[in-house]
Amino acid sequence: RAPRPGEAHGEDYWFLSRDEFDKRVADGEFVEWAEYSGNKYGTLRSQLDLRVADDRPVLLEIEVQGARQVAETMPEALRIFVAPPSADTLRTRLVGRGTDAKEAIDRRLQVAEEELAAQPEFPVVVINDRLEDAIDELTQVVRNGIDEARESTSS
Repeated sequence: RAPRPGEAHGEDYWFLSRDEFDKRVADGEFVEWAEYSGNKYGTLRSQLDLRVADDRPVLLEIEVQGARQVAETMPEALRIFVAPPSADTLRTRLVGRGTDAKEAIDRRLQVAEEELAAQPEFPVVVINDRLEDAIDELTQVVRNGIDEARESTSS
């Protein structure tokens, strides 16, 4: 996609033309990639490898298509599904951002409905109802692992 106001190439994201993106996909340069709501997104393997080589934890915020690819190529990766409390809440949040046209929001909501059905594929699901609580739960899962997080959230 094109940069939004305030986003910079190489800082927020790497913004590639469709042709360059498709060439890099064909060359196997992405750990994962997906087309979402008319735009293509992906994680360059070179960027991931740089961080892993420095023994730094890596967090990917990706769509379900990409998460499925990561599950195949990196089965050791911890996968967490972050879900909104409801479709109405998601709509309110997207409109409140003020960054997308109504048509783009409608497309995102249609895709979100399909993606929400994929929650059972993930070992952990975090409901992002209250941001602070979701951050705490995500932090606990990442620090302590899936089993300990399940124990504390099920009691």
